Amino acid sequence: MTQAQLGARVGVSRETVRGWETGRSTPAGREREAYAKLLNAVAREKGMTAGQGTTRPAQSAQPAQPAQPGSRRAVVVAKPGGAVSPAVGTVKETAQEAAQEAAKGAPQEIPQEAAAEIPEGTAEETPEGTAAALTPAQAFDALYAFCAPALVRQTYLLTGRRELARESVERAFQLAWERWPEVARDRDPASWVRAAAYEFAVSPWHRFRLRFRHPEPPAADAADRVLMAVLLRLPPSHRRTLLLYDGVGLGLPETAAETEATTPAAANRLMGAREAVAAHLPELADPEALHHRLAELASTERLRAAQPSAVRLGSERRARFWTRAAIAFTVALIGSTALTLRTAPTKYEPPVPAGETVRGVPPRMAPGALSEAEQELRAKLREELQDGPERLVPLGR
Repeated sequence: MTQAQLGARVGVSRETVRGWETGRSTPAGREREAYAKLLNAVAREKGMTAGQGTTRPAQSAQPAQPAQPGSRRAVVVAKPGGAVSPAVGTVKETAQEAAQEAAKGAPQEIPQEAAAEIPEGTAEETPEGTAAALTPAQAFDALYAFCAPALVRQTYLLTGRRELARESVERAFQLAWERWPEVARDRDPASWVRAAAYEFAVSPWHRFRLRFRHPEPPAADAADRVLMAVLLRLPPSHRRTLLLYDGVGLGLPETAAETEATTPAAANRLMGAREAVAAHLPELADPEALHHRLAELASTERLRAAQPSAVRLGSERRARFWTRAAIAFTVALIGSTALTLRTAPTKYEPPVPAGETVRGVPPRMAPGALSEAEQELRAKLREELQDGPERLVPLGR
């Protein structure tokens, strides 16, 4: 069934279906119900059981393929569609070693059929009955043991800092554990974690952290130092596109989807990054040579990821801390509101205004010198008798 046919049956456009399948968006509401009913109907038509298909329990995206005895492979992030690139990954972990690492922090022992490699594709490749035997913690530990070693090396190529690479991977897996039901049902959980690690690693806020203001010791080999310097001179978006396409081995559409860009934009970034690398290192103009050179550069650094149990406990501690902080803030807000209501007056009392200086009234003036007419009048008044029988009367004119 094509994406257009699927969209017509669900009632959405082909672009919406493509967004669901690439992980850019998630169906919700009626679209989610219609999508689930359609997939269940298709599964029943093919004679599949109710637990298989795309609607899977939280433990579906787990390792379940048995590995060949003595086989070795590069532990790297699986590409959508099943193809796995050996670039930018460790070449010394076997399937049994990854399963043993995953079992260290698990509450129960991982079953024998689960102690194998992660399937090189989506969760639908897991054999029936294997996923149900794993608890969420065991499933997370298996995914971590499969992805973390190579992802630390990839993030080192992206940032050039060993400590930041380890921190980015741990933060990405802690976020995945917090959202484990969503990640476990994702069609490519490894890509989900990789995208989260890359986003944290290239964040511009790291430049303000004191621990990352000083450069780290460079690589021992001179050629490795030159290649790392060339990579770090690239813009973060170009560097990330080059690492995904020529390092991890993703296709151009998958690279564009993971970097949240259009396919032409991703192609332009890739070509610009290749030209910049070839300008300083002409021997790496061939994409195949660049691919192997990135793998060698990542393998030379002895970068070890933390134990999966420590990552899970760190995620749980962070979740408890923020939960308690939110509760404390809510309690403080409620207490301050109650105190305000308790102490606030019940009626309005107008405030007494402060005294003001009255302006516009002329100042008091002392009497000045008398004029000649006033002096004559005063002399005349003084000459007349004040208490005699005569009285002063006005004279008519």
